[in-house]
Amino acid sequence: MREKKIVKKTLYHILVLLFGFVMIYPVLWMISGSFKDNSEILRGTLSLIPVDFKSSNYHTGWKGFGGTTFATFFKNSIFVTTVATFGTVLSSSLVAYSFSRIKFKGRNLWFTFMLATMMLPGQVIMIPQYLIYYRLGLVPGYVPLILPYFCGQAFFIYQMMQFMQGIPRELDEAAKIDGCSKYGIYSRIVLPLLKPAIVTTIIIQFYWKWDDYMGPLLYLSRPQSYTASIAIKLFADSASVTDYGAMFAMSTLSLVPVFLIFLFFNKYLVEGIGTSGLKG
Repeated sequence: MREKKIVKKTLYHILVLLFGFVMIYPVLWMISGSFKDNSEILRGTLSLIPVDFKSSNYHTGWKGFGGTTFATFFKNSIFVTTVATFGTVLSSSLVAYSFSRIKFKGRNLWFTFMLATMMLPGQVIMIPQYLIYYRLGLVPGYVPLILPYFCGQAFFIYQMMQFMQGIPRELDEAAKIDGCSKYGIYSRIVLPLLKPAIVTTIIIQFYWKWDDYMGPLLYLSRPQSYTASIAIKLFADSASVTDYGAMFAMSTLSLVPVFLIFLFFNKYLVEGIGTSGLKG
């Protein structure tokens, strides 16, 4: 029996490792491609070891376009992503607190409307939203990429509401006795206990916003204001030769912030998804 268990565990770990390698192989191939020349990349070899190691792709890619280096593109991405993520956390936690803890007229109706927005494809509101920002004189600019995230995001509101269900309401009542207002209860009681859900929101929203391509493509027109996602696409030029090596090099560098966010907040991500109440 013991030998059978050992064999099953061994086979299980081998299958998991093989499946994990298949999942991560495209990323490894991209990283490997950042050290290859274009001819080797276009041959489509599956090898992860470059025949001719070429580190100059990073230097070429970092120079950017038209006198604008990739440092500028990365700074633009970090600015837009950080501010939008902060807005998401602040607004979504406030809305979640109001739906979860405060009774007001029409709460169920507004909650239904909020859930309905999750069912709308982004393409449906893309044109009306663009026209609104254009008539307000906010195009081109960063405001359309940031402002909506200060109005709450339905997915994260619902997620935080589910987490708040595990926070005892007795804490709210005790805070009221001590003279706390609704905003005091939110900032001093609910928000600190909401930390796992907040970190989960930060990680997911950071991923989504960092990878956003359509938004910057619509609302940004000056190369100096481009984000990294738009700048990487500029390496692919249908009218001339596409520099795949430099494209892969900058794509590899663009993974660094995402990887660091996941590395530092991974334990909170698991806790935020798996926790349904307070720990004793």
